[in-house]
Amino acid sequence: MTNWLEVSLTVNGELAEAVADVLGRFAPNGVMTEQAVDFLNDEDEGTPTGDITVRAYLPVDEAIDETRRRLEEALFYLGMIQPLPAPAFAAIADQNWMEAWKTRYQPIPIGARLIIVPVWMQSPAPERIVIKIDPGMAFGTGTHPTTQLCLELLEGLALENAAVIDVGCGSGILSVAALKLGAKLALGVDIDQAAILNSRENAENNGITSEAFELGVGSVESVRAGNFSLVSAPFVLANILAPVLIRLFEAGMAELVEPGGAIILSGILEHQAADVIAAAQKCGLRLVDQRQINDWVALLCRK
Repeated sequence: MTNWLEVSLTVNGELAEAVADVLGRFAPNGVMTEQAVDFLNDEDEGTPTGDITVRAYLPVDEAIDETRRRLEEALFYLGMIQPLPAPAFAAIADQNWMEAWKTRYQPIPIGARLIIVPVWMQSPAPERIVIKIDPGMAFGTGTHPTTQLCLELLEGLALENAAVIDVGCGSGILSVAALKLGAKLALGVDIDQAAILNSRENAENNGITSEAFELGVGSVESVRAGNFSLVSAPFVLANILAPVLIRLFEAGMAELVEPGGAIILSGILEHQAADVIAAAQKCGLRLVDQRQINDWVALLCRK
C-alpha cells in the first residue's frame, strides 16, 4: 500500500530555506535536504557545494489531493518572487524503516580470526572472535578498508597481556578487537567527545569493562603529559588521515611506542604512503609490513 507522497525540488542555496519552509507546512515529519560534497584537500571532511534538493513526505490519506493542491499553490506564489523548478512527486510504499536499513549490514570476516557482526545478529562463524558493532552509529563500523587493514595487522601481533594505546579511537573498534585478541588494557583517546561515548557503548556491547578499556578526550600531547594511566605502550594504533599522522609524529606520537614495540598506521591513501613512512622513519621507526585494499594503505612499524 502506498502511504506517502514524496515531493522534492532542487534549488540553489538562496531558495532552499524558503522552499523548506513551504514544504514543512504540509509535511508532519519535517523536511530533509541533500547537497553534493567536495573534498578540497586530504584533510577536508567534506565541503557542501552546488544546488540543494529539498524533500518532504505527505501522508496519503483522504485529504491528499487537497493537500497536494494547496502545496502546489504555495509553491506557485513563492515562484512569483523568484522562479522555481516544477516539484517532482513520487509514491513511496510504507515499510518498517527502522528494520529495513539493517538488511544492508552483514557480518564481515577479517583476516584469519576476526569477524565483525552487527549487534542484532548472531555470528555465523563461531570459530572466529566476534566484534559486535552498531552500524547505526556515526563512527567506524568496520566496513571501510582502513579499519579492515588495521584489524588484519592487529591479529598478527603478540597482544597477550599487553597494553594498547588507540589514538583517535573513533568507534573503539580497534581497541575492542585488541582486548578480545588478548590485550589486558587499552587506552582510547579522541578529540571528539561523541567518539568517546560511541566507544564506550561499543565496548559494553562486547562485554568489555571500563577497567579494561580506559577512554578520554585527548590526543598525543595529553597522553604524553600523563593525563591517563598510560604514557606509553608496546602497541599503538592510529587510524586517522595521513596529514594528521604526520603532524602527530611531530607532536611525539613515536614516544608512545615502547622500545621494541609496534605501531599500526592507517587512513593512508596510496600516494601518501611514502610521506608517512618517511615521517615514521625520522622518529626511529622502521617499516615491517605494508598492506593495501584498493587505494588505501596500512603500515606496521617497529621501534
